[in-house]
Amino acid sequence: MLRSCTMHRVPSRAPLVALCMLVASTASGASFAQTADPAPDTPRTMLPSEPPTSNAPASESSPPAPEKEENPYEQREPAPFGFGDFSWAPANYGSGDRPLKAGPFVGEVRLDTAYHYSFNHPTDNTISGSSEVFRHNEFQVTQIGFGGDFFYKNVQARLMTQFGMYSTTTPRNDASTGKGQWTLADAYRYISEAYGGYHINALAGINVQVGIFMSYVGLWSYYNFDNWTYQPSYVSSNTPWFFNGMRVQIFTSDKLKIEPWLVNGWQSYGKFEAAPGFGLQIRWNPTEYFSILGNQYYGTDTLGLAGRHRVHSDDSAMVRYYQKKGAIFSKAAASLTVDAGCEWGDGVDCGSQYFLGFMTYQRLWFVADHFGFTVGGGAITNPGRYLVLLPPINGATAFSGTPYFTAGPGDGFKAWDLQVTGDYMPREFVTFRLEYNHRAANVPYFSGPGGMTPSGGNQGAPGSFVEGFAPDLVKVENRITAAMMVKY
Repeated sequence: MLRSCTMHRVPSRAPLVALCMLVASTASGASFAQTADPAPDTPRTMLPSEPPTSNAPASESSPPAPEKEENPYEQREPAPFGFGDFSWAPANYGSGDRPLKAGPFVGEVRLDTAYHYSFNHPTDNTISGSSEVFRHNEFQVTQIGFGGDFFYKNVQARLMTQFGMYSTTTPRNDASTGKGQWTLADAYRYISEAYGGYHINALAGINVQVGIFMSYVGLWSYYNFDNWTYQPSYVSSNTPWFFNGMRVQIFTSDKLKIEPWLVNGWQSYGKFEAAPGFGLQIRWNPTEYFSILGNQYYGTDTLGLAGRHRVHSDDSAMVRYYQKKGAIFSKAAASLTVDAGCEWGDGVDCGSQYFLGFMTYQRLWFVADHFGFTVGGGAITNPGRYLVLLPPINGATAFSGTPYFTAGPGDGFKAWDLQVTGDYMPREFVTFRLEYNHRAANVPYFSGPGGMTPSGGNQGAPGSFVEGFAPDLVKVENRITAAMMVKY
């Protein structure tokens, strides 16, 4: 229904008369283009040539509304796996709140402080056989990390430092640093992640990244804050925590990622041999409560044996099978990881030198996710010991080796473990953790009461034989860990 125009006494009636004529002519069938309303919260800017009131078609008097400009600080939608909350999954825990965000930079700070107590009471306070736990009956800082992510107009960068125990213990497990010059262990020891990249707006997004990036072979994250336990089982603790090279993350949708790698080698700063390592990760999250992760790897990773080849397959399934937000019993999830691999060439074959292992965990959350409880463990068998973490006897490293614990063809190794973990999370940025670990092997492997350091300290070259000294290695270890971990 056409509302009538009622004239009111105003100093000038010209604009109102024009408006009435426009409405009347529209009602009688005159054809006019309708002027589009400006976007909400966007003031309309009048062009210098546009009169305050005009009967001309709007297409001649105002330009079309401009398309919304993409935010240069964020990648284009759809965000990878952004359709759901996957913070329940191992290696994914963390807050969606980013208090250190400013423009193109999202800052990240991590602090991991722990106290470990071994019931073997090693006299030299050394704990062996772990990539996360290193000292007995002491407060130690496992990791201090500063850094974050940069994103501006599709250009990416990430940097995370590592100070504390990780800066010494992680490089000592890389034998590639003994090849050539320039002391790679020193060059990289204070860096956990450092890469640049470019985001391509194709499919659901493609990232091309080069540098040092995290590996999730074995499912658990390198950062203990992100995991359900502090000490992961052998399948995770003995497999790579990082790769140095290049990866391409192809998101075919917000539910599927295909990620090929070209890297120097198996957790190595440099190359063991001439050939690089090749890998592929596939992550599929069809729903918010189920996730599949698969990692496949091939390389030549034995220093001095160019003809020895390695393959490894690591596959995990995770399910969140219960959730009631805010309840006393608020969430429950489970994970299963299975690994298999082998080496062949230069005197070994897959029938005698292989790796088989698994780990499985149950995780429960209570009181609106402020408390957590985890129980689980796993087992491995690794003839040839090529993935067994070398005990640091007399300062031994992966490069030096040691006559006290050999890793040659025919050397058997079987081990199993159990973890029970309780967490208190008063805020999403901090976790207080108390954990019990039982670990066992079929050969003497863990630090016993006598320790693994010669009287008076390390002697001679790292890992070398010391006259009159024998390390005290035992088959069983029980320990307790108390930790406080912070992540912003």
